Amino acid sequence: MKDRILSIVLPLAAVAVLLVVWDRAVVWLQVPTYLLPRPLDVGTALWAGYVTDRTYWKHLGTTMYEVVVGYGIGCTVALVAGAVVAEWRWIERTLMPIVVAIQSIPKVALAPLLIVWFGFGVSSKMVLVGLICFFPVFINSFYGFRSANPDLLKLYRAFGSSRLQVFRQVKLPSAAGSIFAGLQIGVVLALIGAVVGEFVSSKQGLGYLIQSSTLAFDVATMFAAVVSLSVIGITASSLVRWVQARVVFWERRDAAGATLSEAG
Repeated sequence: MKDRILSIVLPLAAVAVLLVVWDRAVVWLQVPTYLLPRPLDVGTALWAGYVTDRTYWKHLGTTMYEVVVGYGIGCTVALVAGAVVAEWRWIERTLMPIVVAIQSIPKVALAPLLIVWFGFGVSSKMVLVGLICFFPVFINSFYGFRSANPDLLKLYRAFGSSRLQVFRQVKLPSAAGSIFAGLQIGVVLALIGAVVGEFVSSKQGLGYLIQSSTLAFDVATMFAAVVSLSVIGITASSLVRWVQARVVFWERRDAAGATLSEAG
């Protein structure tokens, strides 16, 4: 219980100290507000955008939609591909070089091409998000499926278990931790993909809000959009960790057992 309280209090205290230092630095160093606004100015912009005129909500909703749909599609395809490639060696030798070659291409360079193919709407941003999320989830799931205990695999096969039974009862539980590690990375990269796509071409979204604020030198609004993206990232990452703690429950139990052993 004490550790849980500290895990909440310490980050909040660090943020409070950072805000105070930021505010005092702007005042004492006389930094112009068009270069670096005070935290209160950013708070005012957030209040105006979400409470007073509520104009930020449409941008937040657009970015959230692109992230959720693109992340869901990209991670689903990555999990299926990781399982298939890990299951058959000949598929690995055929497809792995292609996957690595595609991953080596900077996704920013693909953004204009995706706009030509999928249009200026949210579809091109969702595809870009899916592409960015794909590789970390794919590679983590691939190596997770390959990390199954070989002795346990031999035991299951000796008792005549089918390929599907071996996959569900041995390989999938073994890969669960690695899969969620990839999902954690992917959820952060999803925001990057959405914002990059909105920078290239968009009329809505937090990335568009940042870009339009740059042209108007409205730095407070830019910071407000960045704070919004940060909140989305923290919330999404926390949600993935929450799901992991309930799905991969044996890891939590093993960690608790190791702690008790050390204490003993």
